[in-house]
Amino acid sequence: MTSTANVPNITLNDGNTIPQLGFGVFQVEPDKTSRVVTSALEAGYRHIDTAAAYKNEEGVGHALKQAGIARDELFITTKLWNAHHKRDEALAAIDRSLAHLGLDYVDLYLIHWPLPMFDDYVEAWKTLEEIKASGKARSIGVSNFLPEHLERIFDESETVPAVNQIEVHPEHQQIELQQFSIQHGIEIEAWSPIASGKLQDNEEIHAIAEKYGKTVAQITLRWHLDEGRIIFPKSNNAERQRENFDILDFELTTDELAVFDALDKGAEGRIGADPATADFR
Repeated sequence: MTSTANVPNITLNDGNTIPQLGFGVFQVEPDKTSRVVTSALEAGYRHIDTAAAYKNEEGVGHALKQAGIARDELFITTKLWNAHHKRDEALAAIDRSLAHLGLDYVDLYLIHWPLPMFDDYVEAWKTLEEIKASGKARSIGVSNFLPEHLERIFDESETVPAVNQIEVHPEHQQIELQQFSIQHGIEIEAWSPIASGKLQDNEEIHAIAEKYGKTVAQITLRWHLDEGRIIFPKSNNAERQRENFDILDFELTTDELAVFDALDKGAEGRIGADPATADFR
């Protein structure tokens, strides 16, 4: 087992640091969240990624309270839901999230989706700037933002997002979006980093896994770390949580990274919604 001290930190563009390996609670049922997060914390995770839309912030908060871990050892992310982009709604939303989490601040607050057809994500972003200034969020960023959305943020506000949390896995790598974000000082967080195990039948990946005595999932997660992305794999299973954390004792070679890089299918590999057209509220 790898110790918490081995998790690398990435310095964000605002000077704050974020653990590169975290734990996500997307689709974790609210009544199971406290148990699941408790076992993740026991495995060594200190970076927890949730969202108002997941309806499980309270479970995360309960687990954090019961764990008794010092606040400055934790990194907690939550997200502003799509229906609350207007200023007053966003200000109320962060207060609800903090109450659910039992925290005075979150380490990272994100706009969950841009929803460009409603043309209010810039207003939401300016409100996140206020929230950061108030101390209720240490860092602010976006999720599922494309270059055209980021350009408007650059042009119409004072703050460059600290991160862009986007769908990235071997079959959908969004290389141009990653490069655009990084060129502007925005770190990439990859959601769905192993794409629900789509690589289980890939012989080359299996060979790499066998070389290191790891699973395909572990090798895939290591690919993300070696390419500089922040990840937060999710699992309800305590053993799998420990397995996903046990990826810090090796590095892939340049040739092995290239095997993953060659698997990109572009838009065809997408498993989530397209940020250009997603309009769910």
